[in-house]
Amino acid sequence: MTGASLPLVIPCVDIQAGRAVRLYEGDPDRETVYFDSPLAAARHWVGLGAGLLHLVDLDAATGRGENRAVIRQIATEVGVPVEVGGGIRDREAAEELLRAGVERVVIGTAAVRSPDLVRDLIAAHGPERVVVSLDARGLEVAIHGWAEGSGLQVAQLTPTLALAGLETLIFTDVTRDGTLRGLDRDLMRQVRQLWTNTLIVGGGVATTDDVRLLAEEGIQGAIVGRAIYEGTLAYPVRL
Repeated sequence: MTGASLPLVIPCVDIQAGRAVRLYEGDPDRETVYFDSPLAAARHWVGLGAGLLHLVDLDAATGRGENRAVIRQIATEVGVPVEVGGGIRDREAAEELLRAGVERVVIGTAAVRSPDLVRDLIAAHGPERVVVSLDARGLEVAIHGWAEGSGLQVAQLTPTLALAGLETLIFTDVTRDGTLRGLDRDLMRQVRQLWTNTLIVGGGVATTDDVRLLAEEGIQGAIVGRAIYEGTLAYPVRL
């Protein structure tokens, strides 16, 4: 393509009950199992050329348990950097993952409830090892595995995150995640205006049209799950 660089497409491995799954609109009871082994899923995408993987511990995010052992295994065995989100609510949990070989931690609910955590982690480990994920319905941020509205708008949080030294923000449109409905261009444009550092879209990408939209809006990348698992978006992506 001309006039814009190709956004980075980051394969996602969502882990629930020890398996690689994808949820519909974030509902833990509406899952599709793609691999019985998350490690096998991770190796699959690395084998196709992935240079970064996005892992989500869905059980930790929803308070149903945790999958830290398999996450540690993936981080140490696949040979590419991994970032991990889901249920990281304090500094101890974040630093346990960083010590286990995770390249960077993704802070969600805690970034809303305890913004000092983001600042402290960045101060201790650098902005390259800390990412914040804002998951939203429209522009209202959702928390606790998307189960609750926070009452806060994205625009209320981005200035604080910038002051904390955050470089990379993940924004997920909860209403489209796992649905293959494609991206909402107007919403993407609004978020791009609110966050001028590195912006990654988490969820909603379904086809090459969505990847082109990201490029046109100056968004640096996307975390993609169902679309590449089911083949509506061929991976590696070529436009």
